[in-house]
Amino acid sequence: MDAPQEHEEPPKEPIPQCPLLSPYELGKFKLNHRVVLAPLTRCRSYGSIPQPHAATYYAQRATQGGLLIAEATAVSPTGFGFPCTPGVFSEEQVEAWKPIVKAVHDKGGIFFLQIWHVGRVSHTSYQPHGEAPLSSSNKIATGKLTLPSGEEGSYSTPRALETHEVRAIVQDFRLAARNAISAGFDGVEIHGAHGYLIDQFLKDGVNDRTDEYGGSLENRCQFALEIVEAISKEIGSDRVGIRLSPFSNHSGCVDSNPQELGLYLIQALNSANLVYVHLVEPRVNFGCPNDAHTLWPIVRAYKGKVLIAGGYNREDGNEALRAEKASMVVYGRHFLANPDLVKRFKLKAPLNKYDRRTFYIQDPVVGYTDYPFLED
Repeated sequence: MDAPQEHEEPPKEPIPQCPLLSPYELGKFKLNHRVVLAPLTRCRSYGSIPQPHAATYYAQRATQGGLLIAEATAVSPTGFGFPCTPGVFSEEQVEAWKPIVKAVHDKGGIFFLQIWHVGRVSHTSYQPHGEAPLSSSNKIATGKLTLPSGEEGSYSTPRALETHEVRAIVQDFRLAARNAISAGFDGVEIHGAHGYLIDQFLKDGVNDRTDEYGGSLENRCQFALEIVEAISKEIGSDRVGIRLSPFSNHSGCVDSNPQELGLYLIQALNSANLVYVHLVEPRVNFGCPNDAHTLWPIVRAYKGKVLIAGGYNREDGNEALRAEKASMVVYGRHFLANPDLVKRFKLKAPLNKYDRRTFYIQDPVVGYTDYPFLED
């Protein structure tokens, strides 16, 4: 009999045929698959109060051991900029979230709440007492928005936050995270992407401050990192994720060196011990060629778990996992239109087509809970 070989490497575990459907441990959360529901603004929370029809919507998309990220939710009355979006800063809002969270948990799902402040991506009609929206500077966002009346309008001129007010916003995020946990959520995702308030501090195309929150990369990232620290101390870093889009140009929120910004911020987050970082592909940005930038240097620089989003389908989602470019893949439009997306991926079944015209309407059923299941 041959003598055993010395220093033999243990055999590698075979790569699953469909990595998207393989189990995964995301921190303390044991997941049955790696298909994640993206946080999607749906504009169906009347008067900023989450509604019972949201319980149906999220429960439809919940699976045993599946991660869902709820829609962006305002941390304070100044955080709104879209019609009929929810908040999580009042007792009434927290109570309204509870049955929605329970509906997801009853299906065995893991549920995180994305918390945000839109900053300058707003209008005086959304703000308390008709005041100016808040931002890192007084630069106006580009593009158009939908007013509370349903009409199209232009963004209002924002007011740059005073230094002490920035610290107050940090506390708004902290309290919103506490409220999310009180509502039963398993954790929170900080919305630091897509041109909203945190992004307005991160990017030098908007941030022209001269105080401790402006100028250098370190200063521009301080607001985001203070929010991460405050929330982590409040609810534990193992319940905290953050979404970032360093290459995005939403509402004119751009940076002169997005690669440098992304690398600096991700390296700073290495010591935060977050449950995940959620990164958005450059390809989803308007006017940005697919090959203009790449996330991968940023992904490689991060030592924790990475979720990626941005136009993925079943095939390239599996390939991203095989190549270890991400831990999990986040699906938006496909999950919106296919409440049983995980089952369809398993069976390689065709997908329902999404209808953009119904993404942001206020109907509690149409384009919301009426997309058919396979058995329908």
